[in-house]
Amino acid sequence: MLNLPPSSCALIRTFGWMCVLLAGGVSVSAAPPEASSVAATAGEFDAQVRPFLVKHCVACHQGDKPKGDLRLDQAAPDLTKDELRQLWTGLIERVRKGEMPPKDKPRPTVAEIATLTKWVDERVQAVESAERAEHGRVVLRRLNRIEYENTIRDLFGIHINLREQLPSDGMANGFDNAGAALHTSSFLMERYLEAADLALNEAICNRPDPPKQIAQRYSIAESYVVKRTTESVYRHLDDAVVCFCSSEWHNVIFSPFYPPDGGLYRFRISASGYQSAGKPIPYRVTAGRTRLTGKSGLVGYFDGPPNAPRVVEFVQHIEPKTTISLLPYGLAGANTVKQTGADKWEGPGLAVQYIEVEGPLHDSWPPESHRRLFGELPQKKAPAFNQSTRVEVTSDNPLVDADQIVRKFARRAFRRPVTDADVKPFVDIVEKNLAGQYTFEQAIRAALKGVLMSPEFLFLRENPGQLNDFALASRLSYFFWSTMPDEELFTLAEQNKLHEPGVLREQVERLLKHPKAVAFTDNFVGQWLGLREIDATEPSHILYPEFDHALKVSMIRETELFFEELLKHDLSVTNFVAS
Repeated sequence: MLNLPPSSCALIRTFGWMCVLLAGGVSVSAAPPEASSVAATAGEFDAQVRPFLVKHCVACHQGDKPKGDLRLDQAAPDLTKDELRQLWTGLIERVRKGEMPPKDKPRPTVAEIATLTKWVDERVQAVESAERAEHGRVVLRRLNRIEYENTIRDLFGIHINLREQLPSDGMANGFDNAGAALHTSSFLMERYLEAADLALNEAICNRPDPPKQIAQRYSIAESYVVKRTTESVYRHLDDAVVCFCSSEWHNVIFSPFYPPDGGLYRFRISASGYQSAGKPIPYRVTAGRTRLTGKSGLVGYFDGPPNAPRVVEFVQHIEPKTTISLLPYGLAGANTVKQTGADKWEGPGLAVQYIEVEGPLHDSWPPESHRRLFGELPQKKAPAFNQSTRVEVTSDNPLVDADQIVRKFARRAFRRPVTDADVKPFVDIVEKNLAGQYTFEQAIRAALKGVLMSPEFLFLRENPGQLNDFALASRLSYFFWSTMPDEELFTLAEQNKLHEPGVLREQVERLLKHPKAVAFTDNFVGQWLGLREIDATEPSHILYPEFDHALKVSMIRETELFFEELLKHDLSVTNFVAS
């Protein structure tokens, strides 16, 4: 087994998950059994097993019409064949349970049963070990939905929700990253085709100039909910709008801001407590069109301090034609406030002075995702319907550039070095499409889509025997980050250094400390403790009026922080039992 750092990883090993990462760091190659070993097996069979069969089984299980269609007078000791292995394991199971021999027959002694079962168990284990060494340690595993989305994100450098485009993953023993449960179907492949198109559309830029920048300050008085409500729950001041209720139907969806272009936007919200007796007023900010389940869609909970406004700033990815929303926490219900009216209400409220929006934010144009694919290749005008300014990548040496683009992309997508044989089928796609009057960019898109549909991308493929450094890099990154290896892991694998104990120890610690390691906590705790299913049931608001979204999010986050604390400080697993 590979050596792991004593800190941080001991807890993971205790859980048993690390065996998924390190299963077979070293394996023993198997050779076909020699004639001498077969003869030895036959001799042992005649000495240890056949006497048991003759004494307890053959009388009923012989001839042309054996009982239960099970003939044992000619049973062979060769357990390399599946049907014979199943016969022997089934026989042992019935003997152990006392079903064979029948109850009206003499019972075999404990020693006889032990001799028989020992012989069968040893042969089964030896055959299965040889098969694992020859064909691999684990079932060929494809990326699950979360891993697929994260890998696309890191491969292209884009923000895109793809997990909802794919069917739910199967689960084994409560986890959705077990190869045996991750089935593949024609329907799934169709969805992968659609997801690949979405990813390429997001990554490739066909606009000559960046989208128009928004830099504006708004008042929530402009929001549809505030303007159109017939319930008196908002008080309009000269410099703010005060929200007096926490009812979900008064969630202030920020309708003045519905950007036509998705991307990263910077938000600044100025808010303060109003009539709050010196106490802050919390409020919730959500984003996008995703239904608010668990932590999904939640930007965060923030405090509006009493008397003096505080500006909260955050950067959030916003999909086209979506927005953010804001709702105070812990205030009275709308039905209570409206009885008195907002102008006379003396209870606490949240005063929102303004919401500023800036974006979409771009460091360069074309964006990073485009330049990762095409480098500095030029673009030319390629107008399309309703896109008179549309541009496309062009090339003076299309096949040379196609080879470079596909080779660079496939190396990262396949998570290993690529050969000419790996690249040729995709360059052939480019050449065929160019001959069919496709443009250079259209031909490249088809090739890149082919890479994204390749088993080398969709599956974590490993050769039998000892793991090479690239397979180890993928196991590390998908275990801790649920995504592809970064450039540091790639580089160490290329240098054949990653398997060295000191380097491996250093990389495990680095991956655990990296912000991407939040995926390990989310996915492990979410599945192990079922936190992903927290919305499957909802406590009665009559029996548990204190239960709300903030408490639900806090329950999830408290558990995650508890797990992270044990992992960070390498504490005993008994903390879970004691707690």
